[in-house]
Amino acid sequence: MEMKAREHIEEIRRKKFSIGGELNPLTEDLHQAVKNLSAELYAKDVHFLMELIQNAEDNEYMEGVDPSLEFLITSEDITGTGAPATLLIFNNEKGFSSKNIDSICSVGRSTKKGNRKRGYIGEKGIGFKSVFLITTQPYIFSNGYQIRFNEEPCPHCNLGYIVPEWVEENPRLSDIQQIYGSKKSLPTTTIVLPLKPDKVKPVKQQLSSVHPEVLLFLTKLKRLSVREHNKNPKLNTVSAIAITSETNFVTRKNIDAESSTLHLSAERKNNGSNAECSYYMWKQKFPVRHENRVERRMDVEELVIILAFPFGERLNRGTSSPGIYAFLPTEMITNFPFIIQADFLLASSRETILLDSKWNQGILDCVSSAFIDAFISLVRTSDQNVPPSSLAPMFRFIPVNNSSYQELNEVRNSIKKMLDQENIIPSESYTEQKFFHKPCEVGRLMPDFWNILEKAEKQGVSLLNLSSHGKYILTSSFDKGEYDHILSFLGVEPVNNEWYAKCIQSSNLVAGVDRDLYLDILLFVAENWKSKFDNTEMKIIPLIKYLGVDGGVSLCSINECRNSYKVVCSSRYSRHSSWLINWNKEFHCVASRFFMPQSTQVAIQFFPYKMTLQQWLQEHVKVAALDVYDYAVHLKDCINNDGKLAIAFVHFLYHSFSKGHLSKAQVDHLCSIMPLVNNYGNLIRQRKGVLVPANQSKWAGLIGSNPWRGESYVELGEEYLRPRSFAGESCSREKLLEFLKTHVAASDIPDISPPNVAIPAVSAPLTKQNAFLLLDWIQNLKCRRTQIPDKFLVSIKEGSWLRITTNGCSGCRPPFQSFMITSSLGNILQNRSMLDDIPLIDQSFYGDQINKYKEELKTIGVMQFGYGEACEFIGKHLMSLADSSTLTRDQVLSVLNFIRILTATYLAPGKFINTIKERRWLRTSRGDMSPVGSVLFNNEWKVASQISNLPFIDTGYFGDEILSFKEELRSLGVLIGFSGSYKLVVDNLKSPSSLSSLTAEAVIFILECMRRSGQSNKLIKTLSGVKCFKTNIGYRSPRECFMFDSQWACILHVFNDVPLIDRDFYGGSIFLYINELQQLGVKVGFEEAAKVFAQSLKQQAASMTKEKVLSFLSCYTLLKDTPHKFPPKLRKYVCEVKWLRTRLGDLRSPSNCILYGPDWQSIAPITLLPFIDDSDNYYGKDIHKYKKELKSIGVVTEFKDGVKFIVDGLFFPQDPSIITPANVVALLEFIRILLHDHAGRYKFPETFCERISQKWLKTNDGYRPPDQCLLFDSTWGSHLKHTDGPFLDEGFYGSNIRSYKKELNAIDVTVDVKKGCPLIARHLDCHHEILTIIRIYNYLSKFGWEPDTDVANRIWIPNGTENGKWVSPEECVLRDTDELFSFRLQVLEKYYDDQRLLFFFSSAFNVKSNPSVDDYCQLWKVWETSRPQLSHEDCFKFWVYVSKHWSGKTEKTLTDRLEKLPVASDSNGILLSNKHDVFIADDLQLKDLFEQVSPRPIFVWYPKRSSPSLPRTKLLEMYRKIGVRTISESIKKEEASMVDVAQLNQVNPKDILIKKGLVRLILGFLADPVLKIEVERRHEAVKGLLNMTFLEIVEPITVNYTLSLSSGENMELKASRMIRWDREASKFFAQKLDKSSGYKNMIEYATYFSKAISEGLLWENSDHIGALFELIKLCFVLEYNEEAIGFLMKTKNMQIFMEDEEFLVSIFP
Repeated sequence: MEMKAREHIEEIRRKKFSIGGELNPLTEDLHQAVKNLSAELYAKDVHFLMELIQNAEDNEYMEGVDPSLEFLITSEDITGTGAPATLLIFNNEKGFSSKNIDSICSVGRSTKKGNRKRGYIGEKGIGFKSVFLITTQPYIFSNGYQIRFNEEPCPHCNLGYIVPEWVEENPRLSDIQQIYGSKKSLPTTTIVLPLKPDKVKPVKQQLSSVHPEVLLFLTKLKRLSVREHNKNPKLNTVSAIAITSETNFVTRKNIDAESSTLHLSAERKNNGSNAECSYYMWKQKFPVRHENRVERRMDVEELVIILAFPFGERLNRGTSSPGIYAFLPTEMITNFPFIIQADFLLASSRETILLDSKWNQGILDCVSSAFIDAFISLVRTSDQNVPPSSLAPMFRFIPVNNSSYQELNEVRNSIKKMLDQENIIPSESYTEQKFFHKPCEVGRLMPDFWNILEKAEKQGVSLLNLSSHGKYILTSSFDKGEYDHILSFLGVEPVNNEWYAKCIQSSNLVAGVDRDLYLDILLFVAENWKSKFDNTEMKIIPLIKYLGVDGGVSLCSINECRNSYKVVCSSRYSRHSSWLINWNKEFHCVASRFFMPQSTQVAIQFFPYKMTLQQWLQEHVKVAALDVYDYAVHLKDCINNDGKLAIAFVHFLYHSFSKGHLSKAQVDHLCSIMPLVNNYGNLIRQRKGVLVPANQSKWAGLIGSNPWRGESYVELGEEYLRPRSFAGESCSREKLLEFLKTHVAASDIPDISPPNVAIPAVSAPLTKQNAFLLLDWIQNLKCRRTQIPDKFLVSIKEGSWLRITTNGCSGCRPPFQSFMITSSLGNILQNRSMLDDIPLIDQSFYGDQINKYKEELKTIGVMQFGYGEACEFIGKHLMSLADSSTLTRDQVLSVLNFIRILTATYLAPGKFINTIKERRWLRTSRGDMSPVGSVLFNNEWKVASQISNLPFIDTGYFGDEILSFKEELRSLGVLIGFSGSYKLVVDNLKSPSSLSSLTAEAVIFILECMRRSGQSNKLIKTLSGVKCFKTNIGYRSPRECFMFDSQWACILHVFNDVPLIDRDFYGGSIFLYINELQQLGVKVGFEEAAKVFAQSLKQQAASMTKEKVLSFLSCYTLLKDTPHKFPPKLRKYVCEVKWLRTRLGDLRSPSNCILYGPDWQSIAPITLLPFIDDSDNYYGKDIHKYKKELKSIGVVTEFKDGVKFIVDGLFFPQDPSIITPANVVALLEFIRILLHDHAGRYKFPETFCERISQKWLKTNDGYRPPDQCLLFDSTWGSHLKHTDGPFLDEGFYGSNIRSYKKELNAIDVTVDVKKGCPLIARHLDCHHEILTIIRIYNYLSKFGWEPDTDVANRIWIPNGTENGKWVSPEECVLRDTDELFSFRLQVLEKYYDDQRLLFFFSSAFNVKSNPSVDDYCQLWKVWETSRPQLSHEDCFKFWVYVSKHWSGKTEKTLTDRLEKLPVASDSNGILLSNKHDVFIADDLQLKDLFEQVSPRPIFVWYPKRSSPSLPRTKLLEMYRKIGVRTISESIKKEEASMVDVAQLNQVNPKDILIKKGLVRLILGFLADPVLKIEVERRHEAVKGLLNMTFLEIVEPITVNYTLSLSSGENMELKASRMIRWDREASKFFAQKLDKSSGYKNMIEYATYFSKAISEGLLWENSDHIGALFELIKLCFVLEYNEEAIGFLMKTKNMQIFMEDEEFLVSIFP
């Protein structure tokens, strides 16, 4: 073997690498290619390890060998290369073959290419050569080969990496054996890698971090180990590990999937620790969808996805655990609790999968379906005996947490959406049966309620109906906080709040538990009341215990309590409880008020959560916690109109007070609000007070009748004085009356409050005694600070009952018209006044005692004050006269004289003056006015009178005599002299119409008023529109006037007719009021004047002549360097107003004008620009003298500043041929400036884009708009020629056009080779040469183009080199594997042999890789009409394809479109027949019968030999789904009626057929929750079976079969059967079973019997007949052995319940 291997190596060196011959000129290039590939493939330099593991997995192994891979690193230099360490790799594969050696000595010639279907997982094409990243000389020892490779070029051929050298020694196999271990033989293949010095550390790190799960998805490798060998073991630094995998090969098939359990163990040699983990492995296949195909996987038809679910903690070595494998681990952490394995496309570093790959997306799209199937397998198919608590951990596999990858989050979301529709959540049933439901159907309970249910179940409460209230209840073992995040993700929500009420009401929870658990239930409701139960039916269920009228315990709802239907109470204090319960019974639970049982109240007192429970009962249930006082309040409210009850209530209060149950304050309050019985015997509730009886009162003597009757005062009746006895307690009437006086406060005058009514007695004079009694009453009220009622007080004030005297004459007056003053003071006032006499109280009548009531007299209106108050009275009286009529001249003079007299007698007239000075009684020029504000005229008021309407005293009316009272008038507030009364002038200013054309003095006076009055705003407002100022052009309003200034007079030449204030008229003093003039709006400065000039400019802009424009510019020049330069507002108008004429014939603002110059010459022909009209007809050339001034006001004078005008003014001629290259270059220069000014981010306006989009650029295909042009340069030359598309004509523009690449790109000329695909593609139909078209296709493929128009969406089908035709992609297909479509579709691989182009057609044009289902359907339709027979090969190919691509869509397509189907035929071909006349032979007996009578084949075709690619069961299932009926469901069966039943022998079914085991089996089957058959219906079904009449027949029953065809023809035949169940007649006919007749007869009998029983029982659930039929048939054969049936039922998850057992015992005692 070694000799043959050596010869092979020498042959390679001699023939391939020319060693010994001439030097190969390509060896250097080959060397560089391999070097680049090795260096750039991976981001990490130690990923060689994954490549070696991958190679080991792809290797072949001998049968019976457990494939293993070992890594051993040693510090011994066994190769003699000076390496600091050596890595050895041992693999027990078959070993290297000569073909493998040839491959490893080449570049890109892997023996695995195209073999992914065979399980090869490598694809990078580098494989073994990755070891050069860590070594310069790798060695291989395998199957006699002893070779090495060298990184450096071989001196003989100048080529490295792939030139083999034979190894004689260093190392020898014996050296390797010594390191490996002498006690075991070397594996077949050994690779020796002397490490580069800088790679030792990273290699050791990688070896130490080999993930224990690396074998998880490798199908061959079963063991992988890592260890280090040093002579001194203490020098070992690598963490040694041995990883072993074992698989439980007991698999179960499900859908297109299989599952198994894999066990991984990792033994860590350094510390001797072992770690193990089992993984539930789910492997499932999915067809590759067309839209997910990629070039690197074109040969793969099925996706294989494996999911690994770790049971326990995953194996790791201190590193994070990867979540995605591509056979070997990536570095992607998915955050999913399971691992995903598939044939992903990887990034070059192998760290991640390519997330943007449509292949990988296709895999990820299937992960969710695989997960759902796997999860259901884990949860629902577990052993029925396993408790539900063991299922909960399975739900930890659900990906609840978000992933850091968006694509995986989409997988997570898809999984959630699918889980929502699956029955996966276990519910609590309190039986042995497990039930599963959709997440939305299951509800969670609060933990506290679970505790209640657990205790209730222990106390015997039945909870079987727990899931009967609208939601299935999540099993208690799953309903825990640790699963909150999972349940929340699944959408398992808590049950609604109504559920708890239904559960409590229906399960006897309240009445069936002890008092402690009852309080737990109340506490649960209380703690969740506000958040959950307040608005639920919890309010209406019987929940609250109370004592009824008879003393028994009853229940009421919360609503009954809250709505006061039943008011449940408890005693606040335990010492009151018996007292309250007894009195409540005495009052017969008045107003439905009840007390809680004593035992419940005691339990609450000792309850740990007493405060919470009591608070809820009081606040929300309205259980009143009462003491005696509260109960008394309640009784008070219940008295209604029952006078006797009111009397009894007084006794209750008396006795409760005497017993100490009520305090004095409480009794007082209750007495104040309790109803009283009045003297008429009526019950009075509302009152202000209580009166003693009238015959014992003072009020009756003073007032007479009772005036308080209308004021809600109660006069007590005699009922309170009669002795009474209540509740065994009594008291004397004296004590009760004393109780009423003390606590009810019955009272009399003067202690009683007066009524709010008028007292008739005061309308006439009162006796002295009654007068003082009345004053005493008022005095008492004031002492108590009681407010005296209005009507009562008014009647006293206004009644004429008070004795007075006037000038010695007695009389009666109301108090408010009376005075109480010393007589001496009264005489003075009366003798010196012109008024009536003053009425004084007659003290001679009342005596000195009247002086004790001064305050009381004042209260009732008596005026009893001094001199000042008397004067005030006289003043008011005087003014009352003025109100009724105008005071006469004499009266006014008398008032003034009275003031003079008071002053002369040294009596201060202040109060008198204050009373009259603000009233209107003094005649003035403006009518009657008050003295205050009136003016006594003199010369000081002359100028003021011109502008103001002042109220001057009417001296013409009063005469000169009025002038003698100046001091008196001054004291009254009249103005005597001007004295700076500017404010008064302004306050009385004349109307604006009276202020026009004022004199100079008046204007100056107004300005002075503005300065001094402080009311300048009123003057400004009044004069704002009044033409009061004299100007050079007449009178004008202030805002129209200017104060002249010679320094800016030049501008007046432009703006004339300016109103200037007349200095000669006003004199120089006008300039003293500049500020006031400015306030009035007069323009006093240039800036203010400039604002008016600005408005004038705006108004006169359209009429400004050439001379005015030039004059304005000249003035602008003169003023620009002076203090009077144009202010901002005028300058703004100059810049914005349209006053400059342009060549376009319109007026524009300066900023929108251009001053023409040479720079604009090239751009002008293709634009319309607003150049200033410098023609001789307008401004002429003189305008250019003001270039600087024009520029300063915004006129564009430079080309670079005018780009904005070109944007708006671009205007191409209709004929683009007159556009010169210079014009185009000028436009591009303008664009360059524009882009530069905006840092390349300028966005052209829409109008410019519309104009630039015209055809004006010349290309080799004529004139085109920019967006249809290309700019050719060197980057295009490597892909296309200049003639391949619409490139700009460089012959016309010159090569300099390329320098404007950015500018052309800005106007949408395509300059980037990557973006030219759309234009090149649209130009494609101009070509007919196959080489040109292929070149263009390669370019389009290179840059990922996809068709964007119908024109471009065509494919060239060549016919020779220059001919052919364009076809649509729908007419094409890449390949025709079955070779069925050569005449219907264009098969592109016949014309294009480049696989890259085929992939391009697929990705860009969506050309199908193979014919689609629709194509096959169309083909079949052709066969239906054109081919009488099909070949077996064509028919087989068709249905194999359908089978591979079967889906719901495929099913619908075939159902709708296929009208004929193949039928079995003995001829050479296959016939097609109407699918309604074709049947599936599901009953072979019927098949044989109908084949004998049918003239033509009627049963579907299927291959005589079953093929893996087309299983017979799969084909029949497809037939069924597309509408083919089974023969059994298609035939019409009629059984012959039994004649003469009386002659038949009736038998007991229990003796021969209906055994106990059969009935047990039937009950268990009917109890399946899926059937939803209640216990009563199950028992009725069995009773119906047992109660039938069983009749034994001798001859078999004749059955007539009829099969109807679509043509209307009927096929008929007859057969016989042993058994018949006439369900309607309740009779069962059967032949006697002869067990000695053999197995055939036995199974035939079992079949007919099982079919009859299952059809009879399940005639309403026909979908389940087949399942019951098979079970009964099996049990029949087992002779209904009960042990066997029991085992069978367990395997099928069938059970019967207690009620079924009882029913079974009753039938079979």
